[in-house]
Amino acid sequence: MKNIIKTILLSVVVLGMSSCTEEKILDLKPVNNILSPDAFKTPTLISTYMNGVYNAAAIGQYNAAPTSPNGGRGYVWGAAFVEQGETRGEDVVNMQTFYELTYRGTYDPTTANNVYYWVDGYRLINRCNIMIEGSTDAVAKGIITQAVANDYIGQCKFLRAITHLELLTYFARPYFFTPGATHPGIPYREVGVNTSEEIATESVKPRNTVAEVYAKVLTDLNDAETLITTGNSATFTSRVVGRASKWAAIAFKTRLYLQKRDWANVIVEGNKLTAAFAITADPYAPFQNTTSPAPSNSESIFSIQHSAISNPGSNAALASILKDRALVCISPILWRDSKWLADDKRRENGKFIYTAPTTGIKYSNKYTDITNRTDAAPVIRYAEVVLNMAEAQARLSNPTAALTLLNSVRNRSLAIPATQAYTAASFASDAALVEAILKERRIEFLQEGRRWTDIHRLQGDPIASIADANKGVPAKFANGAPAAAAYVLGNSFVVTTSIAPIAYESFKFLWPIPQIELNTNPGLGQNPDW
Repeated sequence: MKNIIKTILLSVVVLGMSSCTEEKILDLKPVNNILSPDAFKTPTLISTYMNGVYNAAAIGQYNAAPTSPNGGRGYVWGAAFVEQGETRGEDVVNMQTFYELTYRGTYDPTTANNVYYWVDGYRLINRCNIMIEGSTDAVAKGIITQAVANDYIGQCKFLRAITHLELLTYFARPYFFTPGATHPGIPYREVGVNTSEEIATESVKPRNTVAEVYAKVLTDLNDAETLITTGNSATFTSRVVGRASKWAAIAFKTRLYLQKRDWANVIVEGNKLTAAFAITADPYAPFQNTTSPAPSNSESIFSIQHSAISNPGSNAALASILKDRALVCISPILWRDSKWLADDKRRENGKFIYTAPTTGIKYSNKYTDITNRTDAAPVIRYAEVVLNMAEAQARLSNPTAALTLLNSVRNRSLAIPATQAYTAASFASDAALVEAILKERRIEFLQEGRRWTDIHRLQGDPIASIADANKGVPAKFANGAPAAAAYVLGNSFVVTTSIAPIAYESFKFLWPIPQIELNTNPGLGQNPDW
């Protein structure tokens, strides 16, 4: 009976689904999960359930039924966060129909791309909650030790935290939209469902405010830093970047504090990682040899691992969408930006860039395994932590420290660092330095899913020039295949933006709460004007 209740709640209450037959993930054994309460009867089964939690993060279950042999399209952390985070911005071009609704901003409460960001996000969160409660119960029964349980609990608190934070950037306004961030956020779910009573309470759970979500995310990340076993060493060896670590929790706190504009704490948290991580000399190193167990580089902190038997399939795997099937290419908007130097190593064809031989269109080559689709999705790496710290230092009027951090990332990609590196004379003001750091983020993290989060957090920025340049979803290049001339630097090609911007004040700046969620929990309330 508990098995039935748990499956029903996952599909009806937590996910807003209408039929328990649509929830198939719990039925997959042993690759994905074991039905609770069986999952917590032995240490081996508990470990298998933990693997299932990561599988849910990597694969998801798109459109309520498997769309590939592996079950889904990579919602929420396996591939979808990269593809969605980029196509909401202007630095890529959506060429066909896969992400056209996201790219054009023509989504609605039933659009699958945003519906399943929510659905698979909360499915993962619920898996984490079940694992936390099951591990706690297993300690009480003497099945595993408290130390083993703490490691599992810490990993699940990390995944729970980052998933709520990710959902918040799509379904709620930024932190500073209201004084004290008292505006509606999303429900922060901390209950693994087991009983009919929990069905009743979870089905009517209201939204937390944005401030409350941030506070809970921070609490979970702090707990993860304390509880997770991996990460005690001050070196980057002996780590599995496909599993949560103390380091990953710390790195995500720099992201959280950046979004909250708590510049001082960005630096405090980032400094915890300086002994364990380093920027690789080769900017391409973090994207090589990413198959499990771990990339052998000093920069990767947390990635979602894939294998030939566990990946989002041809419909969503990173190398499939961004290279093999040619569905999303690099936008001429960024490609022709003068701040991206023409001889920058990140433009190198055959390494960072794949140029289609017949069209001349440029694609990211960060993900290359078009056969087995084993490329890891880089959720957070040390280059982001460094640029987070650089921006924080610049905003605190510490230009020397900011410049050193910025150059540590940028210089490795320069053809002639001695003459091309930024100097103090390069910037007339702290604001100009911040703008350079933001541009560097666009170049460095192209096709890593970071663009939307930056657009979201920069709305109403305290630096007027940045605020003026970030008033909503930016205008974009036309949906479809750009002309080859768009990628030839120095010619007379003129970049146009036929995809109109979406004003920050527009209701379309946010994704709507999925209708299937509102059908179950109408008290949750739709985002205004949807």
